[in-house]
Amino acid sequence: MRSKWIWPIILAIAVGLVGIRFYTARLSQYGLSTRDKPSALEAYMALGFRRGAIPAGARALKNPVPPAAEMLVQGRNHWADHCAICHANNGAGDTEIGRSLYPQTPDMRRPETQSLSDGELYYIIRNGVRMTGMPAWGNPEKGNFDHETWMLVLFIRHLPQLTVDEEKAMKAFNPKSTTEREEEEQEEDFLNGKPPKEGTHDH
Repeated sequence: MRSKWIWPIILAIAVGLVGIRFYTARLSQYGLSTRDKPSALEAYMALGFRRGAIPAGARALKNPVPPAAEMLVQGRNHWADHCAICHANNGAGDTEIGRSLYPQTPDMRRPETQSLSDGELYYIIRNGVRMTGMPAWGNPEKGNFDHETWMLVLFIRHLPQLTVDEEKAMKAFNPKSTTEREEEEQEEDFLNGKPPKEGTHDH
């Protein structure tokens, strides 16, 4: 019976050692820069580890939020306010922060994300992913009943069908810097015929 398991164990150890050697070789060549793109092997292993680390009970969870238009709008606005800074409004991940993370923020419209179950998406949002830029969101005391997160799951499912008009509407909910807010106020004042505000001067 022991001989039946010895070779799979040896093979698993050998694969692990090869993986460690490959990773240390890449580190010695590229350092710890987040600008480097993960190799295909590293990406494959990371996806496998991510899926394997999600409890089976979490995978089986079903979204209790009905796919109604109102729920989708709430999820969309919440995404624009909390998630778009890394993931972009359209889910492509093409933002300054998203491009600078290691691994880079994934395109949420692609099969790698869309093939996950609702429960897996919910678990990832609620608990984050270690050694990536994905933090844990929401109140941990709500457990599996965080409806704001479930509305996000609903919106993530909608991302491949996101329209141009929806994307434009999301911009009103994107966080803005002080400079951006001041520029918007100045533009609005100009359109309304108000005189420009005088800046402060040091004497």
